[in-house]
Amino acid sequence: MTKNVVVVGTQWGDEGKGKIVDWLTDHARGVVRFQGGHNAGHTLVIKGRKYALNLIPSGIMREGVACYIGNGVVLNPTHLLSEIDRLESGGIEVVSRLKVSQGCPLILPHHQALDLAREAARGGAKIGTTGKGIGPAYEDKIARHALRVLDLFYPERFAERLRELLDYHNFVLTRYLKADPVDYQQTLDESLTLAPRIQPMMADVSAALYAANQAGHNLLFEGAQGTLLDVDHGTYPFVTSSNCVAGQAAAGAGVGPGMLHYVLGIVKAYTTRVGSGPFPSELPIDAAGTVGHHLSTVGHERGTVTGRARRCGWFDAAALRRSVQINGVTGMCVTKLDVLDGIREIKLCVGYKLDGKTTDLLPLGADEVSRCEPIYETLPGWSGSTVGIKHYEDLPKDAQIYLKRIESLCGVPVDMISTGPDREETIVLRHPFD
Repeated sequence: MTKNVVVVGTQWGDEGKGKIVDWLTDHARGVVRFQGGHNAGHTLVIKGRKYALNLIPSGIMREGVACYIGNGVVLNPTHLLSEIDRLESGGIEVVSRLKVSQGCPLILPHHQALDLAREAARGGAKIGTTGKGIGPAYEDKIARHALRVLDLFYPERFAERLRELLDYHNFVLTRYLKADPVDYQQTLDESLTLAPRIQPMMADVSAALYAANQAGHNLLFEGAQGTLLDVDHGTYPFVTSSNCVAGQAAAGAGVGPGMLHYVLGIVKAYTTRVGSGPFPSELPIDAAGTVGHHLSTVGHERGTVTGRARRCGWFDAAALRRSVQINGVTGMCVTKLDVLDGIREIKLCVGYKLDGKTTDLLPLGADEVSRCEPIYETLPGWSGSTVGIKHYEDLPKDAQIYLKRIESLCGVPVDMISTGPDREETIVLRHPFD
């Protein structure tokens, strides 16, 4: 029986989705990216070698697996080709296995210029974007004047629309944001030069996925960022510019919701966040010997794309409950459990005090979340190592108790556990494709 799985991050991103997608592709014939852009960073470790992916689905690391970039992704063509070149120089075949939706909006130089100029103008009130042009590209899409992958193959139409677009955006850049304009001719020439390399990969991804499903092929839909960064359901306005939730897999890939059978929520065993925005269970990370410093250093908590240090804190069950509801999570995969090894007492945020009342669910919007005071429950830590353990019964007893408590607080079973960065360092209690 055909089964399709959606993998989503349930926190503020960086939960370890890439490794799990790579691991699950052993049972899939196709992997689909359905939102975001090259602001995503998925790090995989395979036989001790580290790979960093941004746009290309994590399934590319498995031979024979087809990869798709759906219409919900905003595509920087220059970055796509550089990522392909980097992978193929390492012996990984990409072009023959990658299909790019003709409906993907393009990220062009003026989008990045706008992104950077806006963040600079905000000063201390900046959102903390990656500066990759993601937000402005989605704005053009919603305003219905984006240039898309298909337009690259109609040079006259592309040139005319680009001129109109740059007339508008250069006015904003120079008059309002006091930044330099983007050169029209250079943008046009560079964009059209890339078209011949992209053409072999351009496809009707929606039709291709429907055909694969009809043929009985298992598909894996790979989310980027995390649910709490979702533009509708996250800590707005400190969010990304796309929908990061499981339901977006349908719209962002062009498939019916009935094709989505299981939602795997990736859950870090503690909580991290990159960039600005409220974070109720945050701990200071600068002082050596503190729990926050331990999580930051042992967990190697730096952004794959930006290199910025991630903010770290205790596990937040109230935030996870919100994600479970929004995504319809079927089962959880808990990652980075090994980072908690050696911590004497472990706290879980089970709810908040907000304006004199208690709540066990993350509020909507940044203003309310910023006023939340965490309510903690304390569990004993464990001294034994969990690194590389592959069987649940071999975990320290207190680590098992911690996982069971996460299950009971969130109402969803832990189906998988990651005990290290390598694809083989994984415990499976219930396989999502079974």
